[in-house]
Amino acid sequence: MRVHVVSDVHGNAEDLAKAGEGADALICLGDLVLFLDYHDHSRGIFPDLFGVRNADRLVELRTARRFDEARELGRRLWAQLDVDRESAIEAAVRRQYAALFAAFPVPTYATYGNVDMPALWPEYARPGTTVLDGQRVELGGRVFGFVGGGLRTPMRTPYEISDEEYAAKVEALGDVDVLCSHIPPEVPELTYDTVARRFERGSRALLAAIRRTRPRYALFGHVHQPLVQRMRVGPTECVNVGHFASTGRPWALEW
Repeated sequence: MRVHVVSDVHGNAEDLAKAGEGADALICLGDLVLFLDYHDHSRGIFPDLFGVRNADRLVELRTARRFDEARELGRRLWAQLDVDRESAIEAAVRRQYAALFAAFPVPTYATYGNVDMPALWPEYARPGTTVLDGQRVELGGRVFGFVGGGLRTPMRTPYEISDEEYAAKVEALGDVDVLCSHIPPEVPELTYDTVARRFERGSRALLAAIRRTRPRYALFGHVHQPLVQRMRVGPTECVNVGHFASTGRPWALEW
């Protein structure tokens, strides 16, 4: 059995269409949407609406953790644009989802990232794409558990939930062989982004479940340039499967 795993697709539909080649199944750990590419500020929903110069400024403010100023910039720009904010973003996300869900191979097992909009997924998930969040599935005799979304941050991305709600989804999984999530467990080496030079939010509930249930693997994404891509917590191999938007390469699990 061979499974390919991707995360942080961020609009890369071209490589996503090839990600399942040679595998029995594809697993996607979320963040399909591209709101703003921090490496190429011309790509994404934000520069499409407001231009590259404003995207440059937004990245500058967010990188400096000046989140209040970043939000004020956004408010000013939206006020100058003669469109409804929610409608404009939803329309752009829908265009991306149409291309991305069409690129999923069969079968695909997917969960949400923190920048995704879960309410829209049922409209785009075709037969052969199974969406899981706080749920389990058996593949090749191994049990895979999925936990989608992220925890609340000053970034206020679309699918951030409380620590308590997130922990309840982790608890609902019980014992699994492979624990799949968008965000990592709360381990400093796994949550620190070396390019952004900041800690992203990891989950204490995930870490507690790993220590308690000892799955073979814990797979996740979210941190694009981690200090450590993989490490062991007890017998569990914790693996950041990579920033698929930039690499275009899935991570492979074979047994």
